Amino acid sequence: QVQLVESGGGLVQAGGSLRLSCAASFRTYAMGWFRQTPGKEREFVAGISWPGTIESYADSVKGRFTISRDNAKNTVNLQMNSLKPEDTAVYYCAARTADLPSKYTRDYDFWGQGTQVTVSS
Repeated sequence: QVQLVESGGGLVQAGGSLRLSCAASFRTYAMGWFRQTPGKEREFVAGISWPGTIESYADSVKGRFTISRDNAKNTVNLQMNSLKPEDTAVYYCAARTADLPSKYTRDYDFWGQGTQVTVSS
């Protein structure tokens, strides 16, 4: 059982930046970041393959967010720049037992507890 622990959430003004990190209890395969707001489905934000050669992003964050991984430390990061109020959500880290990322929640086997990101206008 892989345990995932997110950190780095918080409150930031629009236009600012935050960096989320996810620490895995041991080596994982493809990783992803998702986000969810009350009353809405959890949505894909970004994903990265094993060992990190392929990245994918939701259209809403392309050019603003960057996903990366440090395989030696079993961590995956999400650098979020030019944040907008609509980026406000609980952000979840996820891992799947496959090499390629997926934009579908059903394809992920393990989830973190989530970290709140709030962007004020």
